[in-house]
Amino acid sequence: MKRGPELLRLAETVVLPGFEGKAPPDWVRRRLGEGLAGVVLFSRNIATPSQVADLTAVLREENPQVLVGIDEESGEVTRLEAAGGSTRPGNFALGVVDDTGLTEEIAADLGRDLALAGVNLNFAPSADVNSNPDNPVIGLRSFGADPDLVARHTAAWIRGMQSAGVAACAKHFPGHGDTSVDSHHGVPLVAATMGELRDVALRPFRAAVEQGVRTVMTGHLLVSALDPVMAATLSRRVLHDLLRVELGFEGVIVTDGIEMTAVSGPYGIGGASALAVAAGADAICVGGEHAGEETAIAVRDAIADAVIEGRLSEERLADAARRVRELALWTATAHRGTPARAASGGSGDASIGLAAARRALRVTRRSATAAFPLSAPPHVAELAPEMNLAIEKDTPWGVGEPLGKLLPGTTVTRLDASTATGSAIEAVLATAAGRPLVIVVRDAHRHPWQTDALRHLLAARSDAVVVEMGLPGRSDLGAVHVATHGSARVCGQAAAELLAGDPGTA
Repeated sequence: MKRGPELLRLAETVVLPGFEGKAPPDWVRRRLGEGLAGVVLFSRNIATPSQVADLTAVLREENPQVLVGIDEESGEVTRLEAAGGSTRPGNFALGVVDDTGLTEEIAADLGRDLALAGVNLNFAPSADVNSNPDNPVIGLRSFGADPDLVARHTAAWIRGMQSAGVAACAKHFPGHGDTSVDSHHGVPLVAATMGELRDVALRPFRAAVEQGVRTVMTGHLLVSALDPVMAATLSRRVLHDLLRVELGFEGVIVTDGIEMTAVSGPYGIGGASALAVAAGADAICVGGEHAGEETAIAVRDAIADAVIEGRLSEERLADAARRVRELALWTATAHRGTPARAASGGSGDASIGLAAARRALRVTRRSATAAFPLSAPPHVAELAPEMNLAIEKDTPWGVGEPLGKLLPGTTVTRLDASTATGSAIEAVLATAAGRPLVIVVRDAHRHPWQTDALRHLLAARSDAVVVEMGLPGRSDLGAVHVATHGSARVCGQAAAELLAGDPGTA
């Protein structure tokens, strides 16, 4: 067998590449006309919603049924709002509120924004149960640590998103929550027994399948109870036996970024792609880090070569391509309710996200004499950790900027692991002398340098207010402790209103 045009076209259909630039390059347009079924957008492709709408319109000139995917979870992981910060809190905040109607409303509002921008495949929600609080890559992206709570909110999110004609994607199958390694850099091990998997990690995915989710994303995880050798993305036992047969999923199985070290490290990008399709994956997501025609061609050719060499059956490849085409047809024909904002290309109802962020706030007041709300413009010390690759490092977050708008005269110092020195902490205390001090932390329990800085600051200022914007840790820190349960911009805004005594929080 040779690399004939039909084989190459089948292989091309299952590749979802990324690309550079705010407009599609010539190679993307050409390949869409030759069989490429879709692309994936990243924040590098996004300036404004109207610009994205223009970009996707160009893509549809080449292929009216093109799949346009994006990683828009809202909250910490946002692409559409990466420049300004998300106007919607993340999953963990929604889980704390535990109002499935609100979760569905948030997802539907986001889905309408994506549909207006021409995006029809959203790699969300994270259906992972965050069983391990030290997890370096899931955390606030999960609805919580209770599998039943995660299951009902996963289903609600899918209902909302798909009501807008945008395919949802439950990820990272079979569950990335009980891990301690970031699969961008290594292979996380899931040590749970099959009984434990069914009781915890798989429950939200079962709910997603029952809800009719259109796609499921694989996790680059080694699930020892199922396959002690191959990561889930590359394992037929996981993708076919478990997801297809046991859970009954009939939609599109899409891989997490295939260039991630957990799978590309041992097999290369092309080799991992071919193994994934052979295992049961239908679409290969690639291009987050290797965005270019040469990568897309290399993945296509590796899949075609696997067929020629007998490592992948042509029937399996044809089945994958069929599922991708059926998904594209669904997105092209799915009903979309068109809101009034369509004419202006505007964004969704920001009040929905702010109301949700307010409802997620939890306050612990440990000192009856603490001035709360704040009695004067404070100094704000924000302790900023390094984020994982799923989160854009420059996306705005924190309390200082929105608090400054409410209390003019507020000053801000932001410290990270390299700058949180003893002298820097003393400088913070000197600046805050005679005025309120607000200390903002983010996942402090996972970062010893934050814990150390927080201890030194509170030793000198027991009257300080602590705002925790990561996973909840100790609520007994500070005269007043405010847990936002999210680090999106809107979570910081809700906290700032509370600190300033803004009537909007009532």
